[in-house]
Amino acid sequence: MEKYQVLLYYKFVTIDEPETFAQEHLKFCKDLELKGRILVAEEGINGTVSGTVEQTNKYMEAMHNDPRFADMMFKVDEADQHAFKKMHCRHRPELVTLRLGDEYVDPREENAEYLDPKAFYEEMQKEDTIILDTRNDYEYELGHFRGAINPDIETFRDLPEWIEEHREELEGKRVLMYCTGGIRCEKFSGWMKKKGFDDIAQLHGGIVTYGKDSEVQGELWDGQLYVFDERISVPVNRKEHVIVGRDYFDGEPCERYANCANPECNRQILCSEENEHKYMRGCSHECRVHPRNLYVAEHNLSEEEIQARLDRIAEEDGVTQEA
Repeated sequence: MEKYQVLLYYKFVTIDEPETFAQEHLKFCKDLELKGRILVAEEGINGTVSGTVEQTNKYMEAMHNDPRFADMMFKVDEADQHAFKKMHCRHRPELVTLRLGDEYVDPREENAEYLDPKAFYEEMQKEDTIILDTRNDYEYELGHFRGAINPDIETFRDLPEWIEEHREELEGKRVLMYCTGGIRCEKFSGWMKKKGFDDIAQLHGGIVTYGKDSEVQGELWDGQLYVFDERISVPVNRKEHVIVGRDYFDGEPCERYANCANPECNRQILCSEENEHKYMRGCSHECRVHPRNLYVAEHNLSEEEIQARLDRIAEEDGVTQEA
């Protein structure tokens, strides 16, 4: 069976006429028969693509032959098939959305100290050190470094406000930042330094690189790593696996994600397959009875069947829920 690879990468570098670049790059990727999601901005490129080993190797070679991306780091995962259904390459104002306006700090000019996996592992265990997860709440729920702070944010652009609100907790401490592949920390750490947080460091290459390090082997990471492709999650800790995720409905250990069936909600929740069916993949009563509930449409449920499930929920959970 043909082997595939998934590439995760980014590079902060000036790209003139990024809209044109995105269009041409999309054609290039399609010609290679890659699938994935790439964002292009004037400040650089941020992407994840999948393809056969031959296709992805050709892509990396071509990118490294471009002077702008000659030293770009690729994180490579082995796979049995494509991790995406389609190929997208889009122009965006920012590679990761922060919307800092006048407070924007170019990561090429200033960012935090880089720590390789071994150094990050050692510093996490020191006193007066704060481990800050810069990712979204649903990413943290699935897995995180042991003892890491969860800002409990819905989007990355909410992080600056959280930092300001918790300034007293962070001041005077060594702050270690981490994210999936490194791009969020690299973009955010310059703003942190501008705000007076001088003793900060970031995990170079992100969690992905940490999990692949032959010496550390993902130690002190609990749970799984959320990834933005068809795989949904990948392992990190190769020494022990500790499940930290909890089923949204019953609180049992769980590492299975599903999107709320109400397309107007689309909330990502951890839930077992059994609870997905019991609750019609709705994160609330309102989402279960929503006229556009996708689960109801997928399973062609009648009004009587919907009410029967609502009655079951009421009986077992001790609540009254009418359709």
